[in-house]
Amino acid sequence: MIRTIKFAVVAGCIILSASCSKFLDEPSVTKLDQDQVFSDPELIETSLKGIYSNWKAVRTDEQGLIMMMGTDETQQGAFQMKSDPSKGGLDRFDGNLNSTQNHITNQWNIRWPIVTEAAKIVRGMSATTVTPGSREAKLLGEASFIRGFVDFQLAMYWGEIPIADPARADQLGSGRQPLKDVWTFIIEDLQRAADNCPKTNDPGRATSGAAWAMLGKAYMSAPVATGLRDFQKAATCFEKMMGDYTLVPYQDLWDYNKPNTKEAILEFQFSNVYPNNNKIQFQIGSRAVQAIGGDGCYYSGYDKIVPTQYAYSTVENGGVWEAGDLRKDQAIRYDFTYYGQVPTLDPILWEDLGNDYDELLPHVKKYEDFRTDKHTDNKINNMWNSGKNIPVLRLGDIKLCYAECLNELNRVGAAVNVVNEVRTRAWGGTLPADKAWVAMSQDAFRTAIMDERIRELFAEDWRRIDLIRTGKYVELVKARNKWAKQNGSIQQFNTLFPIPDTEIKQNPDINPEDQNPGYH
Repeated sequence: MIRTIKFAVVAGCIILSASCSKFLDEPSVTKLDQDQVFSDPELIETSLKGIYSNWKAVRTDEQGLIMMMGTDETQQGAFQMKSDPSKGGLDRFDGNLNSTQNHITNQWNIRWPIVTEAAKIVRGMSATTVTPGSREAKLLGEASFIRGFVDFQLAMYWGEIPIADPARADQLGSGRQPLKDVWTFIIEDLQRAADNCPKTNDPGRATSGAAWAMLGKAYMSAPVATGLRDFQKAATCFEKMMGDYTLVPYQDLWDYNKPNTKEAILEFQFSNVYPNNNKIQFQIGSRAVQAIGGDGCYYSGYDKIVPTQYAYSTVENGGVWEAGDLRKDQAIRYDFTYYGQVPTLDPILWEDLGNDYDELLPHVKKYEDFRTDKHTDNKINNMWNSGKNIPVLRLGDIKLCYAECLNELNRVGAAVNVVNEVRTRAWGGTLPADKAWVAMSQDAFRTAIMDERIRELFAEDWRRIDLIRTGKYVELVKARNKWAKQNGSIQQFNTLFPIPDTEIKQNPDINPEDQNPGYH
């Protein structure tokens, strides 16, 4: 036994030493490897499949929840806030939210290989003459879409970012670039995607509709300071694609028997079979339910994110939900009774959370997958295998974006009509007169549409971006996120994340003085 322990210690030291050496030798994830630039369609197709797989992985397991923490819509569960101070900083906005925060580093690191790999394809295909409508054009469009989409997220979360353009690698290096240059590059990518992606494609792959939708989002999200925010151009982009999709009953969007509905513009494709399961429910179910139903209860889990009180409450109780809105019970679980058993907090009182227990407060419901329950015939018996598709883009979202654009173009009446189309679906096809939006001021619409986007898109990973692009992030998070409100330390600079310390150390073109203001 002593020899075994000594061996384990020696082995551990060797591994640790190797890991440290690997870290010191590890290149920056933003650095482009120009030794391989793709031009062969077969090689590109293989590479694209890998890129899609890596991109889909961004929305799996716990990493798929990180960007939903720290908003006014969802926040971390109480036990996690107590047991993991570092991650707790994502909602408390305290000193734990810094450049060494592992979860922020991971979000940066998992995106850049997707961007740089797609960049090689764009470079390779752009170096040749691509015939419109050809297979090569399709591949160029898809790679441009992926790079544009992920760069869009990176720029929203971190501000100035490197530009992964092999054609200008010597000029740009791997340093952060001015916001106008970054957003110009994103818009060019998404325009190229719109021009070259096919109208229809295999499920989970980019189409021209997805590209037009994201190009519209880019025009309405680009920072005002860049001069690129243009609501008319955004509206035109949405008009080019909305007619190709149809709103479906809201419950169909969350029915695993009905993937890729007529409303779906892009969905990440998952199943209950490892490694294609998304594991989301394993993270977001209730630990109090797990105490009675075990892993084989399809809505048990670990409370990693829960709705804020604002996001789960009725209007009468200071929240967003109106009587009769069918989206409420599709989006959020209120009842935790499991086959006649009513869970209590008794089994988890050891957590010692005082008044902060939230394991039986409302939870995210959209990603529950009954196929994983021990009472089904699937014999999966573990919510770790949750495998419903995850929506990336859908028509309900784009209609609300379009309505925002119309409002900003002083077409408030038309904007109200579009919102009422979405709300009609939310009331099962017949919108009660007292629930229909009526004429309002432009500023009142701006406030109302943010609540409507919670109702329509709760926990679909758009809220942080919505808050940032509208300039409402700090104001609304401070007012509605329990942990941010308790701590009281959120500041305007928290709108952006810190550049990871590892990136600064590994990237010769990003120095400590390049860090986002407010962070160390």
